[in-house]
Amino acid sequence: MTAAKLEDTPRIERLIAMAERLIVALESDIDELKSGRVAALRTNDPEIQTLTALYGREAQGFDPRLAQSAPPSLRQRFIAITAKFREVLQLHARMIARVKNASEGLVRAIASEVDRMNAPARTYGPRLDSTPKPSGAMVFNKVV
Repeated sequence: MTAAKLEDTPRIERLIAMAERLIVALESDIDELKSGRVAALRTNDPEIQTLTALYGREAQGFDPRLAQSAPPSLRQRFIAITAKFREVLQLHARMIARVKNASEGLVRAIASEVDRMNAPARTYGPRLDSTPKPSGAMVFNKVV
């Protein structure tokens, strides 16, 4: 093994370990979202948020050629965990979007109901408390 391969192996292992921890947290969140317990999301935990930031920095500076030069077993693990992470991340994003759309729909429904209840009652006949007001165009024509 060359010196570059020895240096790359711990970095790839670190990325795999962080991705595995994030996958566990995301799967936990997905289960909580399915059961309707939004307050118990693990991704709101500061430790998971720190891990997410670390993973983002590591992944951003990662060169794909490092994975290609890694031993075959490590490369296979890295590819498998990356595919699993993407899959779980997409499912998590879909679940979050569903919850967001449902909560926004509830807020809109409540707001429209409040507006409807605060609106004055409309009847079929003319309103007795108001007198017809002349339009501005008629006033202008009288002056000329």
